[in-house]
Amino acid sequence: MSLIRWSPFFEPMEELEKRFFSDLPVLRGADRGFVPAVDVYETKDAVMVDSSLAGVDPDDVSVTVENNILTIKGETEKKSEVEEKDYYRKEVRYGSFYRQVALPAPVDGDKAEATFEKGLLKIRIPKRAEAAAKTIKVNVKK
Repeated sequence: MSLIRWSPFFEPMEELEKRFFSDLPVLRGADRGFVPAVDVYETKDAVMVDSSLAGVDPDDVSVTVENNILTIKGETEKKSEVEEKDYYRKEVRYGSFYRQVALPAPVDGDKAEATFEKGLLKIRIPKRAEAAAKTIKVNVKK
């Protein structure tokens, strides 16, 4: 399996959105929230996923596994009272987030476990036992 680099700045539809939908507030960059970065790796018996969600309340995070697809979604809100015009630089994103990851091995989503500590979401999903190939003897009729 090859390593897929994550780029928070690459959005394939961004140019199209800018040209045709720039007047819609839902599609403007500041209103879209963010896409959390993930690390996905395998151990002998599980697929592990780590995601940095600093500043996010764990109660506002939802994790699901369905058809070997992991979905992490949630929301974070801005709590400061600084007016927009007083910013010199604004890179921290707030709002809803959503991330889906295709898992590299068949997993048992019903036994998945998620922990949240110091802003790091750690998800452990046990691998599903693969059915062993069955050899069938071919009988030849004479």
